[in-house]
Amino acid sequence: MYILDNEFLSVGIQHKGAELSSLFNKINGLEYLWQAEPPVWAFHAPNLFPVVGNCINNQIQIGGIKYPMQRHGFARHSQFVLTESSANHAVFTLDYSNNTLAVYPYKFSFQVSYRLEDTEITIIYKLINKDDKPIFFSIGAHPAFNIPFSKDGAYDDYYIEFDQDEVLVKHLFNDSGFFTGETEQVYLENRRLNLSKDLFRDGALVFKELISKEVLIRNHQSPNFVSVSYEEFNSLGIWAAPDAPFVCIEPWLGYADNAGELKEFSEKDGIQKLETSKVFECSFTIGIN
Repeated sequence: MYILDNEFLSVGIQHKGAELSSLFNKINGLEYLWQAEPPVWAFHAPNLFPVVGNCINNQIQIGGIKYPMQRHGFARHSQFVLTESSANHAVFTLDYSNNTLAVYPYKFSFQVSYRLEDTEITIIYKLINKDDKPIFFSIGAHPAFNIPFSKDGAYDDYYIEFDQDEVLVKHLFNDSGFFTGETEQVYLENRRLNLSKDLFRDGALVFKELISKEVLIRNHQSPNFVSVSYEEFNSLGIWAAPDAPFVCIEPWLGYADNAGELKEFSEKDGIQKLETSKVFECSFTIGIN
C-alpha cells in the first residue's frame, strides 16, 4: 500500500485496483473510509472501468463479437503499477495486455492519480487511446464512507446534502440489476436526503442526470462532514449494502444496461467515446471537514 501524508490526512492506496483504502484524519483520529469487511462488502473505493454496473449476460458486444465482462469492469481486480509518486501525489497505471484484450479489445493506458492537498484528496482518471480506432468506455468511482463517522451516533443521524435544491429522478432496476425504464421522483427536504437502512432496500439510488455537482455527508449532531465534488460527472449513484454501516457516493460517466437484449457496446446508454491517440481526463474530490 502506498501512503500519501500531510499534517491533516493520511491516505492509503492499494496497487490492486489503484483503490483508495484509507482516509485517516490525523486531527480527530477517525478513519472515514469503509474498511472492506468481506462478509459485508469487500471493497473500500473501487475504480470502475471499462463499464459501470451490470452487463446483460455478463457480456459486452463489440463489432458483433461478445466478450465476457464482469460487473463494474476489470480495473478494480487488476494490478496497477505505481508510475509516479511523491509525499502528496501518486499515479497508478494499467496498460492493455493480452488479458485485457481478451475481454476488452482496445489498446489503452488507464491511469488513476491521487493528489493530496490540505484536507482534500483529488482522484483523477486519465485514459489514453493507443489503438487505431475509437475506444468506447464507461468510468466511475465507488467510495464507501463509514456511517457513523465515529462509534457514537446512529445511521439515521446522517443525511446527504445536495448543493442544489432539486427534485431527483431515480431510475429503477429489475431483480437482475438492469434498468426497467421506470423512474420515481425523490423529493429533498431543504436539499437533504435523510439516510436510513430502508433507503437502499431496493438497491442503489441511481440519478442518471442531476443538477447538483457536490454532496455533503452530514450529521445532525456534529459540524463535521465529508464532501464529494464531481463537476465532470453526469450521473450519481448512492448505495449501501443491506444494514451496512457505510454509504457509497458514486460519480459516474455511464451506468448499467437496460433490461432486454445485449446491444453493441458503442450504442450503450451513457457510453463515452475516445478517438484514436486522444486523451480523456476527469476528476472528483473528497474533502474531510
